[in-house]
Amino acid sequence: MLQVAIIGAGFSGLACAGQLRRHGHRAVLFDKGRGPGGRGSSRREGDESLDLGAQYFSVRDAAFAAEVDRWEAAGVATPWPPSSYRVDASGAWHEEGDDQHRYCGTPRMSAITRHLAAPHELFAATRVTRLTDRLDGWWLEDPQGDSYGPFDRVVVTAPAAQAEPLLRPHDEALAQACREIRMLPCWSAWVRFDTALTLEGIDADWPVVRFDQGPLRLAVRQNRKPGREHQSETLSLLARDEWSQRHLEDDAEDVASRLTAALQKALATRLPTASSLPQITASGAHRWRYATADLTLAAPDHRLGEDGLALAGDGLRGGRIEDAWLSGVHVAEALHRTATDA
Repeated sequence: MLQVAIIGAGFSGLACAGQLRRHGHRAVLFDKGRGPGGRGSSRREGDESLDLGAQYFSVRDAAFAAEVDRWEAAGVATPWPPSSYRVDASGAWHEEGDDQHRYCGTPRMSAITRHLAAPHELFAATRVTRLTDRLDGWWLEDPQGDSYGPFDRVVVTAPAAQAEPLLRPHDEALAQACREIRMLPCWSAWVRFDTALTLEGIDADWPVVRFDQGPLRLAVRQNRKPGREHQSETLSLLARDEWSQRHLEDDAEDVASRLTAALQKALATRLPTASSLPQITASGAHRWRYATADLTLAAPDHRLGEDGLALAGDGLRGGRIEDAWLSGVHVAEALHRTATDA
């Protein structure tokens, strides 16, 4: 039985842990966040929930589809959204629909990652700053000098820029792979209104709208997600990559204000005659410094290094939740094969 440390408890790390456990190995997760999830995390506002990162996800791969079926059976995922709108450069609205399967977490996106993390040992709020190769195996250290180990293998699923300094002292090939990955940032704002956001000529239950131009890329109504119909009118506002890059170091409150103003401008032709949004009761913003895999590595979607180190994550495959999950499963399978061959 392998003893495996996994740095990063997002979808990739959790998928890796789950697959290792199925093969009888022990996986221990470490994440600098307060809980599992990574960009699948959610925020609680009193009795209400809103998703800050991934809003929903698509399913293409057969193995991932089977996994999502298990999530749905466990009550932590459900099909959503049923449709969406797109606003083109001229301001015209188009209702979109296709046969692609899409899902969201219920009652929030973080329900999925907490479900996946439940069987495993998880050290949350633990930032790993150093790896040490000792005679008895790999040890992990945090900023306070606490050590965790020993482990036979270490899988790093953290964003490439954070993984590179951990791997560089031990495996230059893995460190170089990290340097070849490029991740783009994303500002994700949220705004809560005192009344429903009604748009003229648009279905009152509209769930999602994409924008072809302007600072905003996507607006998602949190109170139209399954299990949240009782919530106040709350929207998540995801900025375009290039806008997020230009405003990367801006104040979160200012970002929330700018993106809300962008929403009002984008919806102007559909708002009631006053051309204004409902009264804002709360707002905020969260910066994802490493949000979108813009430049990924060639296949395979994981890397095994020297002396038991490994690299996985969406940066090695693509930006979808499915990509992250598949990378985690595949690196776990590769580690299992090394143990079996030995």
